[in-house]
Amino acid sequence: MVTLPRVIIEELRERASRAGVTIEEYLLDLLMRDADPVESAGKYLEGARELLEQARQELEGGDLRWSSGKIWGACALAIKAYALAKENLVLKSHRDLWVYKNKVAEELGEWVRTVFRQADSMHKNFYEGLATKEDVEDVLKEVGKLVSVVARTIQKD
Repeated sequence: MVTLPRVIIEELRERASRAGVTIEEYLLDLLMRDADPVESAGKYLEGARELLEQARQELEGGDLRWSSGKIWGACALAIKAYALAKENLVLKSHRDLWVYKNKVAEELGEWVRTVFRQADSMHKNFYEGLATKEDVEDVLKEVGKLVSVVARTIQKD
């Protein structure tokens, strides 16, 4: 486990917030910036899977907000992995994700757009705490499907 000074954590939070991403996503973006696109896509998917597992644990512990934030992060990382693997394209902002998810939906199916919007509602829930446990459970399942389908699609190529 790494312990960081409070000033570093606050700066990470601020920069991630400005970019419209989670701290985990922000840090992974920094680490993968100079890496091989195929390697980076794999790391993004690995990160997405880990966030899904953390989201399950948070949900079991009753923390819907943190679970929601991790669900959104997993969705974002899956979309980023797809963009890197398919087009060597780096998505840098929340807006980039909103635009590119349409490309993923064209190739994988319209259901991707629905899952993305559901995941985005989890991003909102992280800040506002409005969703019910059932809502979070449903979106967790759907984002899990997205991560799995993206992983299979990337592995085929």
